[in-house]
Amino acid sequence: MGLFSFIKSAGKKLGIGGDDDAPDAEAVKKELASHDLGTDKVDVAVEGDKIVLTGVVKDQSAFEKAVVAVGNTLGISKVEASELKVADTAAATPVAAKDPVFYTVKKGDNLWKIAEAQYGKGKGAKNTVIFEANKPMLTHPDKIYPGQVLRIPALD
Repeated sequence: MGLFSFIKSAGKKLGIGGDDDAPDAEAVKKELASHDLGTDKVDVAVEGDKIVLTGVVKDQSAFEKAVVAVGNTLGISKVEASELKVADTAAATPVAAKDPVFYTVKKGDNLWKIAEAQYGKGKGAKNTVIFEANKPMLTHPDKIYPGQVLRIPALD
C-alpha cells in the first residue's frame, strides 16, 4: 500500500491556481479535515502533482477514505501513503489487511453498474455498500463523475 494513481484533470478544485495546478498542502489538509475521518494525526505534503500522507489514522477505512479524499483533487495525479499508518492494526480483519480496492468512474457509470462490475452480475443492489463506503466524500448516489476514484469495500 504505497502509491495510488488518480486522474489529474478530474476532481474538486482547491485553492486559486489554474486547473492543472496542484493545491497547496494547507488547502489539502483543510479539505481532509472537513470530512472528519479521524485523520487529525495526518500530515500532508505536496510534491508537484503528488500528495504525500504521513502519520496515523484510526483504522483501515480511514486510511482508504483519506487516500480517496485527497486523490480526488484537481491537479493531483498520485497519492503516496507508504508512511501513513493504521493505529487499529490489532483489530484489523484479514480482509482489511488486503490492499484497498479502488475504482475509477468512467463515462456512463452509475453505482449500480459499478457494483455489478465489482461484485458480480445480479449484485447491483450492493451499490449502497459502495455509496456508504465513500461517505462523506459522496453526498448523493447520483453525484459521481468520470475520473473520480471510489473505494470498493469487500462484501461481508
